Amino acid sequence: MLDINIIRQHPEEIISMLRNRQLASEEPKVAQLLDLDKKRKGLVQRSDDLKAMRNKVSKEIADIKKSGVGSSEVLILQMKSVSEEIAGMSALLGPLEEDMEAILLGLPNKLHPSVPPGRSADENQIFKEPVTFTYDLDFPVKNHLELGKSLRILDFERGAKVCGAGFPVYIGKGARLERALINFMLDCHTERHGYTEVFPPFFVNQESLRGTGQWPKFADQVYHMEEDDLYAIPTAEVPITNLHRGEMLDAKTLPISYAAYSACFRREAGSYGKDTRGFLRVHQFNKVEMVKFTRPEESYEALEKIRENAEAILIALKIPYRVLLLCSGDISANATKCYDIEVWSPAEQKYLEASSCSNFEDYQARRANIRFKPESNAKPEFVHTLNGSGLATSRLMVSLLEHYQTAEGSVMVPEVLRHYTRFDEISQAAE
Repeated sequence: MLDINIIRQHPEEIISMLRNRQLASEEPKVAQLLDLDKKRKGLVQRSDDLKAMRNKVSKEIADIKKSGVGSSEVLILQMKSVSEEIAGMSALLGPLEEDMEAILLGLPNKLHPSVPPGRSADENQIFKEPVTFTYDLDFPVKNHLELGKSLRILDFERGAKVCGAGFPVYIGKGARLERALINFMLDCHTERHGYTEVFPPFFVNQESLRGTGQWPKFADQVYHMEEDDLYAIPTAEVPITNLHRGEMLDAKTLPISYAAYSACFRREAGSYGKDTRGFLRVHQFNKVEMVKFTRPEESYEALEKIRENAEAILIALKIPYRVLLLCSGDISANATKCYDIEVWSPAEQKYLEASSCSNFEDYQARRANIRFKPESNAKPEFVHTLNGSGLATSRLMVSLLEHYQTAEGSVMVPEVLRHYTRFDEISQAAE
């Protein structure tokens, strides 16, 4: 959520940000918000004036009764009328503030000056040129679906039978490979990169979605358990960030770094008609998430660190990748700056997003009321929150299977995972 004071003082900057994000249609909301804010100020000022008058006259009434001289009946009747007017203003103030909050919750975050202007993903900038590794793929390569079926390690058909399209099933060594990936990534982030591991709930309440910005703007993307009013998490970012919702953090503890595995659930409403084969688009997938809480002046350094931590996983696995700096028209509504890390698919002959690393500055912290005191006597400040996929396994599994396949149809296991899988190869005889 944006600071209302910034909108009051620099409305033209907010309008410029909306245009850069290709959201010019949202511009009228700025004027609407400022109009509501003006009305609110008028109501608050009038209510405060009346309350001051009531306090003053109430003292006069008490003095009259105490002295026994004169009558206070007229004053009492006047104050009754004043109290009714105050109550009426309070009744008007509630809905007005709700309307203001609804607009604030829908406005996207400001953009960092380093974010390149652009209208769509086609104008994202290459931040890091492709990092490549040598593979012997001098034969007709199979895609991850063909490999998964021939090696009996992935079963999308039975997943669809059990639940519906987009819910994959891992079988045998495929399941072991997936678990190895998750454990390897968690170990890297906790033992080498300094994160504290958390195993969060996979369901959250609406306030948690609101705190990280998924509610109400992306309400149509989450699965809802209506009877209990709980929501399946789209990412571990939601429960992890909300661990500190409403808290005043000790400045000495910052930065706080968490790494968490979770299953992730996304309805992907509106995605039909896009490439939905296999892992290219799913409703349930596994991901290791990195979340940081930092002082404001340290957040952009922390963003680069998160990106480096995600890249370290791909380097260790020897998976070819590149890093994009997202342009203003493609960056998420919540982020001020974002990197996408994409892995190469030999079969698809294109890059696939496997990680997104974002700085939200105080946008989430303001919604979730997460603050810290810089010094013992200093005014509390909102922390900056950041997150990064470290990484999502679905697209990563596509690249891994396709790069590590052999001419004989088997898949070699990356060396760093063999300690976890206890096997070096997935062959046609896999069970």
